[in-house]
Amino acid sequence: MVAKRLLPLLLALLLSACAPATPAQGTQDPELTLAATTYPVYLFACQVAGDVPDLRITLVVNQQLSCMHDYSLSITDMKVLEGADAILLSGAGLEDAMAPALEAAGRPQIDCSVGIRLLCSAHDHDHDHGHAEEEGEETDPHIWLDPRRACQMLDNLAQALGELDPVHAKQFSANAQAAQEEIMESYEQLKTQLAALSPRSLITFHDGFAYFAEAFDLDILEAIEEEAGSEASALEVKEILALLEAHRLPAIFTEVNGATATAQLIGREAGVTVAPLDLLMSSRESPLAGTDLYLSVLAANVSTIQEAYPCA
Repeated sequence: MVAKRLLPLLLALLLSACAPATPAQGTQDPELTLAATTYPVYLFACQVAGDVPDLRITLVVNQQLSCMHDYSLSITDMKVLEGADAILLSGAGLEDAMAPALEAAGRPQIDCSVGIRLLCSAHDHDHDHGHAEEEGEETDPHIWLDPRRACQMLDNLAQALGELDPVHAKQFSANAQAAQEEIMESYEQLKTQLAALSPRSLITFHDGFAYFAEAFDLDILEAIEEEAGSEASALEVKEILALLEAHRLPAIFTEVNGATATAQLIGREAGVTVAPLDLLMSSRESPLAGTDLYLSVLAANVSTIQEAYPCA
């Protein structure tokens, strides 16, 4: 009789062991996690998110670098992507080299460059740095260096976050609008600082400053895309020396994390200043965050050009 009474109990225990576990109430993680591929997108996304609860934004590429052309995602990077609910891309071709890895992560992708007018790469002189319209043209993906395009990126992020988290859509929109107002106010002030700049032409040792130049009414005469181990040719050096003399330029500009060997050589040969500009590709220790950090980098670039060039 005892055995008969125990049989239903044993059967119930066996069935409960095979059943899927049900989390206890309140133990489920409600957090929405977004992975931002680049530092500018990370800054803008954090600004749009503000203090919305249960929303976490992580940075994927957290290395000191000057470009993403040959960047290979690490195992740590892949874990960040796979642990996210969605991936925030800078877009405009910046992440092309990591496209297979992004696809392998199997997460929805949000392109922050949607609807933004793209420019030809600064070293593509055949198209006079104009609007990149034809398929196959090489475009400059560093869209955030133009404050007006940065505002469009904020719009794209606010819309995307609102779709992922509709409850806080109005807050995302309000955060984006406040950031845009701050950016445009600062932009007008920075333009005024460069209004009397003379000359207004630049030679850069990175091809990523086309948007910055357009935003501040500057002209990039030459952009040398130089990486360590692949310095500019003797012919390119000769051409740059000729441009410096013809346009009476007092300086040439590198990127803070880029190769500088040829630029330093030309600086010594021509007797001009070699000054670094910042693409904001790399994270940094700073008491500033979000839009404030972004604007501080723009202001630093403007100051660098002012100091290197005389004003009329």
